[in-house]
Amino acid sequence: MEMQRPRGTADLLPGQVEDWQRLEAIVTKILSAANYQEIRTPIFEHTELFERGVGDTTDIVSKEMYTFEDRGQRSVTLRPEGTAGVVRAYVENKLYGTGTVSKLFYYGPMFRYEKPQKGRFRQFHQYGAEVLGSEKPAIDAEVISLSLRILVGIGLKNLTVELNSVGCSVCRPVHRALMVERLTPHKDELCQDCQNRLEKNPLRLFDCKNDRCQAILRDADVPYIVDVLCDDCRTHFDAVQRYLKVMDVPFRLEKGLVRGLDYYTRTAWEITSPGFTTIAAGGRYNGLVEEIGGPPTPGIGFAGGIERALWVLGEQGGTLRSSERLDAFVAVADEGGEGTAMVVLETLRGRGIRADRDYQGRSLKSQFKLADRLQARYVVVIGESELQSGKATVKNLDDGEQREIPFPQLADEIEQGIR
Repeated sequence: MEMQRPRGTADLLPGQVEDWQRLEAIVTKILSAANYQEIRTPIFEHTELFERGVGDTTDIVSKEMYTFEDRGQRSVTLRPEGTAGVVRAYVENKLYGTGTVSKLFYYGPMFRYEKPQKGRFRQFHQYGAEVLGSEKPAIDAEVISLSLRILVGIGLKNLTVELNSVGCSVCRPVHRALMVERLTPHKDELCQDCQNRLEKNPLRLFDCKNDRCQAILRDADVPYIVDVLCDDCRTHFDAVQRYLKVMDVPFRLEKGLVRGLDYYTRTAWEITSPGFTTIAAGGRYNGLVEEIGGPPTPGIGFAGGIERALWVLGEQGGTLRSSERLDAFVAVADEGGEGTAMVVLETLRGRGIRADRDYQGRSLKSQFKLADRLQARYVVVIGESELQSGKATVKNLDDGEQREIPFPQLADEIEQGIR
């Protein structure tokens, strides 16, 4: 039988992996400059972490998780998102004990059983950042700015920050009561998912993609959560907007934005580009640390999809690819040059010079053709005549110049030529 990769997964081949490495380097550079530190957590966690943290009313938990029993009859789940695992690590390792704000970032694969489509996979990869220990609106503005700066740094265009507040434990119940009161008479007209949401988490009706459900919300004059915020949430949200304005971070108020995870409180945002769905998103989660068993600790974070960002970049005509040239190709002229060729390779590579050779017994002419395909800057020819003279024959493939260089000076000369 012919073995194939599972549906919704992808192989990252040479030529593609380099794009990912460059994207990750951009993310690391931007976040490290803001004093964020990398954290790595397990790919699978106890299922309860996501049921309690993400919320059992979400589509992720109710429909999309890869959950199974291990050999010890424990229910474990491949992580569907990154925040819950980072917060669990924060609590378990008592990072709150430092008395300082924890600024963390991560990369890694996530897993959701959903319909594969362009830019969306069942195994997908995210980068993300979390800040734990501050409820100041200034940190909201910082995190929003960083999430946008990364996408700009990758090269994406026409980006928009859509911003909203989803309230807190004070104003959310007030809004919930209003929604239930005004929508209950229309319950049978809603889609089945929204009928369930009306009972468990009415706010998520704003996230429904069914046009009929959205029309019912409008006709029933259901208020947006941002219009009924409590005084503390209103003050916080106004301050976030003021910071973003003085930082010249462009944003647009999007009252219907609620995000798909139950742990969000107050600030929520998504970054989009015309013609594409969400590329990165985030929000505040002031109750998540306590829900997972830690002390009351405010938090905020964001995540971006690596596949999605690279797909959008390609659709916009951009690229992260650069010409990865080979610095030196060591060509073996005859059998006598074999041993010295390996010594030269090791010496060049030890100096950080990108070097390779032929391992298929090609003729010298064919080796030059291979060096040209690899876009080598220099070809270093080694054979009996070079060993007798103590000098390697070095040809610059860019300008055609050919010189004889003593072996002890070879690495220095090539290093100087490529710098």
